Amino acid sequence: MPDSRLTRQIAAALRDERERRELTQRRLADLAGLSQGTVARIERGDRVPSLPVVERLFAALGQQLRLAVEPLDSHLDAALAGLAGRPLAERLDELGLDRTLDALGELPYVLTGATAALLQGVPLPVAAVEVAVRWRDAARLTAFLEREYGLRWNARWEEWGGLRLEPEEPGEHRWQTRQGELRARMCDELPEPVEVRHGERSYRVEPLIQVELTDRRAADLLRRHRQRLGAAPAARGPAR
Repeated sequence: MPDSRLTRQIAAALRDERERRELTQRRLADLAGLSQGTVARIERGDRVPSLPVVERLFAALGQQLRLAVEPLDSHLDAALAGLAGRPLAERLDELGLDRTLDALGELPYVLTGATAALLQGVPLPVAAVEVAVRWRDAARLTAFLEREYGLRWNARWEEWGGLRLEPEEPGEHRWQTRQGELRARMCDELPEPVEVRHGERSYRVEPLIQVELTDRRAADLLRRHRQRLGAAPAARGPAR
């Protein structure tokens, strides 16, 4: 699969415009004189489309792309700056963290990724509650997902549903539940956590130094956050 930011942006823009007009992929393909498979691959980001093909697709939607340039990844700096000014309690409530953890009940877990970084004082974007879960607890995770009417992310069709809930089944470990989105990193043993306290609650989180080793996306954002602050590259300790 192409690892291109522009390819992903074109895919998302095309999908959003098509859905906004309530067109199927097949109907858009007919309008643009392409195959439905071509449209599907472009929307999934599996194919780097040529500029003439992109122009044909958006023209079929009555739209055209506009080219602009900006400093490299400046949108990330703006996003990090905006998140830094928001209260942590507000972001945790928006994420539905406590609701999700209460619903997990006695399932053993450790918070990981951007969720763990956020709880340790780093204002990263967090789209889902991220946890590490042992493989031997997979059945308990599945039971939670069934209770919460979970739907699994289908990367092939870029939509929720159509896949079995069980972590053992092939597919990304992402589920949409009544409490919000949950992402799991399945492992043989849980990472050694540190305890972080906010308000009246304590959280078991993966230390930042481990987050940087296990989550490439979070690690990149952590480095960018430190560069913005002019901080040394050493990992910060947990906020208490």
